[in-house]
Amino acid sequence: MFKFFNSWRHRRTLINYLKGFTTPLTSQSLNPNPLFHHFCTNTSDSTSLAVSYLINNFGFDPQSASKLCSTYHLRFKTTQKPESFLTFFRNYGFSNSQLRHMIAKMPELLTCKPSKTVLPKFQFFLSRGASTSDIVNIVTKSPRVLYVSLNNQIVPAYELVYRFLQSDKEILEKLNYSANLLCDCTVQNNITMLIENGVSDSNIKTLLREQTRIFKRRDMLKSVKELKDLGFNPSKTTFGVALHAKTTVNNTLWKEKVDAFKKWGWSEEDSLEAFRKKPYCMLTSIDKIHLVMNFWVNQLGWDAMAIAKTPYILSLSLEKRIIPRAAVVQFLLNKGLTDKNASLTYPFVVTDKLFLNMFIKRFENEASYLLKLYEEKCNLG
Repeated sequence: MFKFFNSWRHRRTLINYLKGFTTPLTSQSLNPNPLFHHFCTNTSDSTSLAVSYLINNFGFDPQSASKLCSTYHLRFKTTQKPESFLTFFRNYGFSNSQLRHMIAKMPELLTCKPSKTVLPKFQFFLSRGASTSDIVNIVTKSPRVLYVSLNNQIVPAYELVYRFLQSDKEILEKLNYSANLLCDCTVQNNITMLIENGVSDSNIKTLLREQTRIFKRRDMLKSVKELKDLGFNPSKTTFGVALHAKTTVNNTLWKEKVDAFKKWGWSEEDSLEAFRKKPYCMLTSIDKIHLVMNFWVNQLGWDAMAIAKTPYILSLSLEKRIIPRAAVVQFLLNKGLTDKNASLTYPFVVTDKLFLNMFIKRFENEASYLLKLYEEKCNLG
């Protein structure tokens, strides 16, 4: 042992060995790092070459490279296939950082034959109007799209989604943000399940457009059954909103929202009934629930149960709609110009045109003042 450290040649070897772990390896050479043999003395030559290739060509540190090769059983005797991979993808415009990202997720790509397993998929997307930059973005975000079968997975999934969106452009835009849309069989299964449960095409279309991520949930059938048990009609628009709420608001947050309503005098049944009437109310944040309720109850002095009966109020903008219209309604109530027994929520749910006609313009003597009051409150929002 002491002789080893007293030998300058051995000390220099040790120093160089340690440098191998601290000095970034940026060489693009295909020659294995000579120090790498100190790191993988127990691996096969084919595995050592694979690890060395990841280090020298993609900048992985030795530990990460070794772990990737071990986890994915990556090995090759020559660099022919990995070089073919690099050439193919670089010709399509993939950057080194994008290639590294892909390899980190799917190192087995280095052993594929691009012309056989990848090119047909690229050609499919190109035939649907995708640009090469679209392909680069989609594949970088989800390299798994290169792993699944084109004929058995990608094409059927694409055609199923196209049934509802009816637009290649729109689907490609979705893929740019949610690349797993075509390679996750859960998406197909959920769409098929919704069809079988009588969910309208318009609902599925809206969910695909606005809430694509919920199609990746593996418990969607459970949510569908719960909603049907609550009396929701799958053919109605409210079903889509309710499904969105049921699949995105977890049980803990759901309870917290019910508790928020309880603080303003609602019962648990009131919350459930409000959800049935306007399922969006359970998508409203707890902060907004309290803001709207506080304004309605503490500043206006009105009954919180009015909102329980018309939960649509919670989906409205406090600054742009509720406050401006409330100022007008309060003035009319104070002047005795409107029936105190009339619905307090009605003025808030009608269209802008109807509100102006019914609650401002028809009061000729006060119309000018009411319009000014209304516009001032709108501008404050």
